Amino acid sequence: MNNMPILEFDPDGQPLIQATDLIAPLPGIPEHCVLCFPHDPIKRLLDAGRLTKIAEHNSVMGKHPLYELEHDGQRICIFQPGLGAPLAAGFLEELIARGCSKFIACGPAGSLNKDLTCGHLVVVDSAVRDEGTSYHYLPPSTEVEANPHVVQQIFQCLETRGVSCVKGKTWTTDAFYRETPARIQRRREQGCITVDMEASALLAVAQHRNVPLGVILIAADDVSSEQWDKRNWAECHDIRDAVLQIANECCIGR
Repeated sequence: MNNMPILEFDPDGQPLIQATDLIAPLPGIPEHCVLCFPHDPIKRLLDAGRLTKIAEHNSVMGKHPLYELEHDGQRICIFQPGLGAPLAAGFLEELIARGCSKFIACGPAGSLNKDLTCGHLVVVDSAVRDEGTSYHYLPPSTEVEANPHVVQQIFQCLETRGVSCVKGKTWTTDAFYRETPARIQRRREQGCITVDMEASALLAVAQHRNVPLGVILIAADDVSSEQWDKRNWAECHDIRDAVLQIANECCIGR
């Protein structure tokens, strides 16, 4: 037996506790759901009266509302899944238990390539698994692949709307304060163009639960050089609003 617990994948499909034990299905819930990591675009939609709360999820941090939005005549769920792989993966499990079945996640990522200017979009086609959550959903491997059909649909959706984007590999890590130059260089050599905290885990859960899920990352700060460049990401409210709208359109367009 492998003596590293993180590599002890257990294929047993019946864990002691499942999301369906705690979360009741919501009759009539929209099948499409966007997981939006930045909270401020959601707040602006809420302040504008465009969101309706249809359920609440709970954690030790408090209440996490699930909203419904009408977008182009179609209903879609909007949810802020916290920060980091374990929380986001747990909430994805609960949203599947609610009845959502088609997902897009969108949020910021550090750029490992200077050519990815602030606001440039990356459609994730694979993710390096440098977090712990995904290893409980899939056998050990260096990377997890995104559903190629979903990737292509999102990419075409963005191209049709004239949105500048690339397909690429991201590095998902649990420890943003341990993105050392040596590790950054290794990930660049593996072909990673961004670094995030949730993508590989979300892709693993989606694969395990057999639901389509795509990830759109927004190039935010730059960690590709010797000095960290914040690139004023905190002030880029318009970019975050635009990406949430784009994610909504791509989700309901699938």
